[in-house]
Amino acid sequence: MKAVWNDQVIAEAAKDDLIYIEGNWYFPPDAVKMEFLEKSPTPYTCPWKGECQYFHVQQGDKKSEDNAWSYPEPKASAIDTVKKDFSNYVAFYRDVQVTE
Repeated sequence: MKAVWNDQVIAEAAKDDLIYIEGNWYFPPDAVKMEFLEKSPTPYTCPWKGECQYFHVQQGDKKSEDNAWSYPEPKASAIDTVKKDFSNYVAFYRDVQVTE
């Protein structure tokens, strides 16, 4: 699967390597081109997954704020619910197209 933004592939991995949580595909950290992501200061804590890290997606002078996120240290109960450790996996939304 691929995550594409601004005509650039910013993440790519086999579907079996991704994790599907609440309607979003989470890419493993080594499948994400981190040069397109900048940590955001936007705070958010999910009641069941834990503290979230948002990222701005950017390239050159184009930027999409808070358009990606991950859970650096998800709650143990969330890992139990998902049945896989999704620490630092990255999900995308809005103008990032995730396709097979």
